[in-house]
Amino acid sequence: MKYLLALSAALCLTTVGAQAADKKLTISVYSFAQDAFKKALYDPFEKICDCELVVETGNSVERMAKIEANAANPVVDMAVMSSHDALALARKGLLQPLDVSKIPSYGDLYKSAQDPIGDKMAVGYGFYATSIVYRSDLVTIDSWADLLSDKVKGRVALPNITGTQGPLTLHMLGKALGHEGLDFANTIDAIGEKKDDIVTFYGRSSQLAQLMLQEEVIAAPVGRFAWSRFSGANLPFKWAEPKEGQTGGMNVMLMTKGNGNEELAYQFMEYWLSKETQTRIAELKLDSPANSKVVVSDEIAESLTYGADLINSLNMLDPGAIIDNRDAWVGRWNEKVVN
Repeated sequence: MKYLLALSAALCLTTVGAQAADKKLTISVYSFAQDAFKKALYDPFEKICDCELVVETGNSVERMAKIEANAANPVVDMAVMSSHDALALARKGLLQPLDVSKIPSYGDLYKSAQDPIGDKMAVGYGFYATSIVYRSDLVTIDSWADLLSDKVKGRVALPNITGTQGPLTLHMLGKALGHEGLDFANTIDAIGEKKDDIVTFYGRSSQLAQLMLQEEVIAAPVGRFAWSRFSGANLPFKWAEPKEGQTGGMNVMLMTKGNGNEELAYQFMEYWLSKETQTRIAELKLDSPANSKVVVSDEIAESLTYGADLINSLNMLDPGAIIDNRDAWVGRWNEKVVN
């Protein structure tokens, strides 16, 4: 009898262990700061859920292609990406609407993060502002139009049109130059006329940081997530507050259609969006919180896109406008700027 009881207990423990091992959530994320995210987000969640997180990284094009290629049998349960990339997947029928009743922290999110691409297809988890970083000892930046002025001639960099910051810069530069509409034709033409005055059209913030630290560039549009590369330097870099305002974007989380792992995905979404987790991530300066209940010190806030006043003031491009106009922007850019 004792043997049978022991055997039964062993089988029970084995079954429980097997069930825990079977609880696996595959997520697709940005490559940025993954070691830090593992300690702050992934490891703590695994302890709570008694499950395994499989984390896949890559650039947006690669990650979107993988979701599309496996639409019939999803290999990714949940992903985080820009709002316009998420909308592109939604338009292809690759996402499923979120049941926000399963995300208790949903009501604590800033309103713009609650349904950023419509139809509850995604939820925002982080914001970023974009402005101009400049050398305050060498130049003063008061307007986005200053990027094409003689005072930074030969020492300015702009983002490439294909990068995240490209369309945002066109949006604000167009405002400063008095251009209307979202085709950005006149704005791209204006850049083309000044292309010989521009040091480079950068693709990565790390590339730009190197040029600015080498003092080859004294002004350039930068996403707030990269500000720490400059704020900790021994050179007098400053974050501009142009008269036209700042622009920015939002990163969102989404769920692939028919992945069969929805409940665990909802559990992870809630964990990530909770006040406690968003505060921890913010304090580590890994991301700017979408949860409006997060409170951080002034010192931490300086490195983030933080607070209702700033977030509500951002001149963000509509995700649909980016998708609908991107091919035309790239075509004109290649014609006027690259050639």
